[in-house]
Amino acid sequence: MAEQKATNVHWHDGEVSRDDRQKLLKQKGATLWFTGLSGSGKSTVAVALEKALIEKGHLCYRLDGDNVRLGINKNLGFSAEDRAENIRRIGEISKLFVDTGVIVLSSFVSPYRADRDLVRELHDQSDMDFLEIFVDVPLSVAEERDPKGLYKKARAGEIKNFTGIDDPYEAPEKPEVVLNSHEMSLEKEVEVLLEEMSKRGII
Repeated sequence: MAEQKATNVHWHDGEVSRDDRQKLLKQKGATLWFTGLSGSGKSTVAVALEKALIEKGHLCYRLDGDNVRLGINKNLGFSAEDRAENIRRIGEISKLFVDTGVIVLSSFVSPYRADRDLVRELHDQSDMDFLEIFVDVPLSVAEERDPKGLYKKARAGEIKNFTGIDDPYEAPEKPEVVLNSHEMSLEKEVEVLLEEMSKRGII
């Protein structure tokens, strides 16, 4: 947990609640956290789900690993400490989206179980829905896809601390949804997620 460095700060409640915002949007805010190896298909399914939700009239926003590292987290590298801070910040941002009543789709390798558990705890503390989506493919499949050429660079020693090569990936123990993107069509993945969200009363 990050240290609270600022002193004499207090949370200020307003007169509009999360419930008020959710009624306005006719949906329930929630975080769908996509985790898996680079090249597993996290971003692909998140993009497709975002489009499907918008077409159904649901307000959502997609947070993607590379996009976030180009902005708010551009001062972070890929050490274990920086990865932890990267995920902590995204967890806090996701939580803010959920509080507005928006469905947030967060796609991050997020290789360490403790970091993902921290994000879940952040949501649980505020009685917010958090669904861990494990996009599960064998390393061989992810490496064969290698859409950004990262595995090739990692194997050549050009990238250090690369998940799956010289840094570990700790798979979720009890994810809400598992997607085997090498065995499922993209349409089927989206269908599974929409069904899960409907079952939970998010949409």
